Amino acid sequence: MDEKLSKVDPKLLDLLVCPLSKGRLSFNRESNELISERVRLAYPIRDGIPIMLVSEARKIED
Repeated sequence: MDEKLSKVDPKLLDLLVCPLSKGRLSFNRESNELISERVRLAYPIRDGIPIMLVSEARKIED
């Protein structure tokens, strides 16, 4: 496993929702982010901890 990638508990991922849209998130293994398709935001995962702050999220461009 790449050192940049960190393990996140799959049960935790099932419980988390986007703080902005309250919608489901999908895990992007390549970028190690949680993606909210509805509001086009990518939340980073650092040291195995999802950072669920809109201010820390990356805007997904088309």
